[in-house]
Amino acid sequence: MYPAELIMPMKAELTDNGFDELVTPEEVTNTLTQSGTTLVMINSVCGCSAGSARPGVLMAVANSGKRPDRLTTSFAGFDTAAVSKLREHLLPYPPSSPAIALFKDGQLVHMIERHQIEGRPAQMIAHNLIGAFEQYCG
Repeated sequence: MYPAELIMPMKAELTDNGFDELVTPEEVTNTLTQSGTTLVMINSVCGCSAGSARPGVLMAVANSGKRPDRLTTSFAGFDTAAVSKLREHLLPYPPSSPAIALFKDGQLVHMIERHQIEGRPAQMIAHNLIGAFEQYCG
């Protein structure tokens, strides 16, 4: 597990911008079973999370006409029980961090895996998410 001092600034990049943390399996289950849309960002210490995933998610949320009802995040390698529970909801996709998922009424409707984040600019991630928001969010 990563030390808190290392990951807290990376968590804050999202929580300071309206994302709620999912730190327990119960929070994951309670959040994902609600009606409406929920965006989940599985955060990570890697460079692609810092360079593309977090900035892309924040760009999408700031620049989309439609937004998910809930913005959430959990940190791989730190919020281990919550991330493990999240990954159950992300099947059949294999474990991936970072990863970005959109749920609607408890069902996974859009997924961006690490291999779709690595080497891509934040703007491309944002564009992908904005398209999903337009399709699935009210």
